[in-house]
Amino acid sequence: MRATILVHRVPAEPPVRTSFGIMHDRPSVLVRVEDDDGAFGYGEVWCNYPSVGAEHRARLLETVVLPLVGGSGLVDQPAALWTWLTERLRVLAIQSGEPGPLAHCVAGLECALQDLAARRAGVSLATFLAPDAAGDVAVYASGINPTGAPETAAAAIEAGYGGCKIKIGFDPALDRANLLGARQLIGDDRLLMADANQAWDLDEALAFAPTADDAGLRWLEEPLCHPAADDEWRQLGDAMRTPLAAGENYTSQRDFDALAETRHVRVVQPDLGRWGGVGRIFAVGRSLAQRGLTFCPHWLGGGVGLLTSCHVKAAVGDGSGLVEVDFNPNPIRSEVAAIVFDTLRDGRVKLNTSPGIGVEDAMIDDFSRYLVWSRDVRF
Repeated sequence: MRATILVHRVPAEPPVRTSFGIMHDRPSVLVRVEDDDGAFGYGEVWCNYPSVGAEHRARLLETVVLPLVGGSGLVDQPAALWTWLTERLRVLAIQSGEPGPLAHCVAGLECALQDLAARRAGVSLATFLAPDAAGDVAVYASGINPTGAPETAAAAIEAGYGGCKIKIGFDPALDRANLLGARQLIGDDRLLMADANQAWDLDEALAFAPTADDAGLRWLEEPLCHPAADDEWRQLGDAMRTPLAAGENYTSQRDFDALAETRHVRVVQPDLGRWGGVGRIFAVGRSLAQRGLTFCPHWLGGGVGLLTSCHVKAAVGDGSGLVEVDFNPNPIRSEVAAIVFDTLRDGRVKLNTSPGIGVEDAMIDDFSRYLVWSRDVRF
């Protein structure tokens, strides 16, 4: 088999603001795998911030991860390969201080191999995972900047999204004005969420809790740093009606098995490009549904990862969860995912029924002007 690693970078216009920094461009690391019969699959590696990490992850794939794959004997078993690679790289992740980037590479590769397996089977990825998969999924608009947030939120609802999520964690007065202003514009019957991106300590989060309740938020996302004590999360959850949300920074099966209950997190947001790939996140989603928790896949990258997230959500089952969709301009997201998102109506999109996630080479070739790095690797 061979893999092609592609790094694209698109200017962010306007830049995307978060509490931890500003994204001035939107990088994308894609891995395309192809077998000896010409069947192929695409996966996307998380790399959105800082953007210089894109080339680093690509080089890790090229020089560390892919050279191990050929000797595994597990290329046709993507979920088992993920487990094997994770264990094989465990010591190196510790020694190098690179557990995150290595996990991102393994997850993106697993996604590509799952897409390949579904294409070989001649069915969509959702159907490959679950024959009774839903034909559509609910989606919401994310990544809404603090500048002009109420108007952007209203534009997202007008575009057909079922809800919208605003970036907060800046000035408390600005955060409150944005959320209450957005609520006024979109109405009481629309979903409104907020993402603090780990901006606060417990006292700051408790001070914000009344605003979350006043705005009628569906959830408040990552108000505390991931390493904050479980008791701090519980105190915050007990102090407001608004449900807590987290999960994009969970990095182990134990996190997904334990942290939701111990931290009073009711909305769990795994990111399949950061940990686990398709196989593990599909299993996590099923487990969350059985435990009465809401499964909302996290994604803030390009179209390949977004489509993969939609298919996994459909395979898990609809429930009350939604798939995150970055509302900021990004052609590598919007044009690649157009095969699904051109169907956006009333907060839902219909999945493609073509094999895999439906991405063809020509769609990616259209973005050659944004290509900054590429390699072919045989394994």
